[in-house]
Amino acid sequence: MLNIVLYEPEIPQNTGNIMRSCVATGAYLHLIEPLGFKLDEKNIKRSGVNYIDKLEYKVYPNYEEFLKENKGTFYFLTRYGHKPHTSFDYSNPEENIYFVFGKESTGIPKKILKENLDHCMRMPMTKNVRSLNLSNTVAIMLYEALRQQNYPNLYFDEPHKTKTEIENYHE
Repeated sequence: MLNIVLYEPEIPQNTGNIMRSCVATGAYLHLIEPLGFKLDEKNIKRSGVNYIDKLEYKVYPNYEEFLKENKGTFYFLTRYGHKPHTSFDYSNPEENIYFVFGKESTGIPKKILKENLDHCMRMPMTKNVRSLNLSNTVAIMLYEALRQQNYPNLYFDEPHKTKTEIENYHE
């Protein structure tokens, strides 16, 4: 199972977009407090559209509680990483994989990163940008892992379309 972990997220629009991406991909969302917003905030609902009711998520009071309750392989996305995100193997759909993202202003605390250096990564980019937008980075990671797993349980056509509508579209 794919898991997205947001360590103290600050911007509700980013979290709303990430919620929508989690629903679209079947990923589970973990939110570590403190949050920079209230979960019932209108910006989250606007960014997540009307899919939020289908979201599987849990909120934790701190990182230690999150670790106590979750086991698997943890990957940390950070501007301090030296390996590209594509250098890891996420191909086992039975493995509990956790992608950990830090808060927008400061990232993941260095203490946590130091304890997990072998699983720290950075997305390659030009020297003109320090980092990508959080919600974009989450989407890239989810789809890289899903690509390696051959998109299990995801639809390649809209599920509500009839076979005739799909065939007519391709003509």
